[in-house]
Amino acid sequence: MEEKPEWWASPAVVGLMGFGTTTMIAGLSNLPTPYSSGFANNWVVFGMALAFGGTAQFVAGLIALRKGNMFAGSAFVGYGSFWWAFVLMLWTFSAGAGTGTPILYGIAGFAFIWFLFTLTFLINAPKHGWGVFLVFLFLTIAFLLLTVKFYSLASGSTTFAANASANWAVGGEIIFDGFLAWYVATADLTEWNYGKKILPH
Repeated sequence: MEEKPEWWASPAVVGLMGFGTTTMIAGLSNLPTPYSSGFANNWVVFGMALAFGGTAQFVAGLIALRKGNMFAGSAFVGYGSFWWAFVLMLWTFSAGAGTGTPILYGIAGFAFIWFLFTLTFLINAPKHGWGVFLVFLFLTIAFLLLTVKFYSLASGSTTFAANASANWAVGGEIIFDGFLAWYVATADLTEWNYGKKILPH
């Protein structure tokens, strides 16, 4: 196999794949299906979030920072940390918050903070190509939708509790964003592998 001259290869594929694939799985938990009938069913997300979305993406971020890429490095370290925080919040710390409303308000606040974090990258994303821009655009929308969804549930609104189409919209949007990240990672890998741009991004 041909070897490339760089000592450290670009970590973009690992970082984007870690984010994209984990996001697609997490989007399923927002769909109105038996799979999403409770927090316990996030177990299928937790393993992926810890191993690939969290740890692998975090390592990709460290490599990007070492290579001098502040944008990618900060994003990968940030969202790698997000997946760890997501798992710890639902798997460990939520046990001390009781059940129902306190947890829902907490998740709404969590989503809003990550909306602000993502907005920072959205402002800077246009410089990095339309593919990356779309990933951050739809991720910003996703966190805003999650904020609205869980605040609505906490306040007793039936918009999401009894409206399947609203949950399909949120879950589908999140899955689509993960798909975009997967696409950009695939485009990056094919460009590196074949030495030319094959998939537009």
